[in-house]
Amino acid sequence: MRYTEFGEYFKILRIKHQEVLMDAKKFLGVSCAFISSVECGKRPIPEDWFSKIVNHYRLTDLEQDELKDAIDKSKKFLKLDMESVTNVQKDLAIQFQRSFDGLDEKKAKEILDIIKRNQ
Repeated sequence: MRYTEFGEYFKILRIKHQEVLMDAKKFLGVSCAFISSVECGKRPIPEDWFSKIVNHYRLTDLEQDELKDAIDKSKKFLKLDMESVTNVQKDLAIQFQRSFDGLDEKKAKEILDIIKRNQ
């Protein structure tokens, strides 16, 4: 079975806290099968899981950042709220989406570096 980054991180958290899927089932309020399908990327990660996991395991700020990163890297689709952005920002998002598949690793890294410098 292949896990997403979220699946690996969540499994490690459970092991670290000596818990199994049945324990997670209780605090997440879903079946073990559903958790397993999320960990493998067959289902999207429910929005409320971040706060439930943070609260249950009392994650530090660093652990919360790691969890967010694992969740983001496990997403198959991204959604952008375009309601309150400028026309230039909309154009940028649209152009990026159109050319995304054609970006090679070098160009993607250059764009990522530019964005990180402006944060």
